[in-house]
Amino acid sequence: MQQIPVSLWTLVAGMAVTAFSVWVGQNHALLPVQASQQAPLVDGFFNIMFTIAIALFLVVESTILIFLVKFRRRRGDETDGLPIEGNVPLEIFWTAIPSVIVIGLGIYSVDVFNQMGGLEPGSHAHSPAHVAHSSGTALAATFNNTPEPTSAPSIGLGASRGESKPADLVVNVTGMQFAWIFEYPNGGVTAGELHIPVGADVQLNLSAQDVIHAFWVPQFRVKQDALPGIPTQLRFTATKTGTYPVVCAELCGGYHGSMRSQVIVHTPEEYDSWLKETQLAQKPDLQKAIAVNPADLSPSEFLAPHIQHLGVSAATLESIVKGQ
Repeated sequence: MQQIPVSLWTLVAGMAVTAFSVWVGQNHALLPVQASQQAPLVDGFFNIMFTIAIALFLVVESTILIFLVKFRRRRGDETDGLPIEGNVPLEIFWTAIPSVIVIGLGIYSVDVFNQMGGLEPGSHAHSPAHVAHSSGTALAATFNNTPEPTSAPSIGLGASRGESKPADLVVNVTGMQFAWIFEYPNGGVTAGELHIPVGADVQLNLSAQDVIHAFWVPQFRVKQDALPGIPTQLRFTATKTGTYPVVCAELCGGYHGSMRSQVIVHTPEEYDSWLKETQLAQKPDLQKAIAVNPADLSPSEFLAPHIQHLGVSAATLESIVKGQ
């Protein structure tokens, strides 16, 4: 019976490993649901890395098992092994292959980062003028732990997109031990949760009051550090309504694990309704009215807010109440 050549066995094994690795790399369930436009880009990169990792694992572990069986010491064999001192072609092979993989993944990762709105080479955030303008004050603010920003946000994921197209929604996010605060400058609203409309281009201006924090939404596949004294930016577009966790991904103190919030993705109509309700609830006059017992108010004080839009003066109102 004719023996099958080793080259043919190697070809068949390589095809089997490739097919299995590609299938596992594209059909795993290791990642949470995709809920942003940026998520498919990150997942595609992760799937490629996972496919390569599966293939390398199978090749290395299979080789070890084959050598354990084929070159094991036989019973009664007390001879020494062959005196092999080195193999230059083999050394070149297993050095070149990882080098090609690492360089390829590095180029791919930079492309994904730029597609997600990362800083392009030569962007103003890395230019000498920018560094000369901000480095001294930014570093001083960092060492002094002062939260005051030194310049407009220009560092972070999505910062380069701001030069071509303004965001649909801008939210100022402040990280502190151990909470996130969300301020809507155009809506006059401050909240402990992030509310956004689905499909909107959202820009988060991040800052920190004390130490370094990291704003991370796993379902969006986006993460950005919040630095004391150095403004950063995170930009994304949500594609699915729902409630998703906001996690601090930077060890920031003893209660780091509890520094959590949530981002609530509404339909545009639901978001408008939430914004109006929150604006109404946070009006100073309304808060005072809620805090005061109506029974303690005089008739004129009680009626004034309700007929103020009629243009009636306080003196006229008082005379009306007294029946004059």
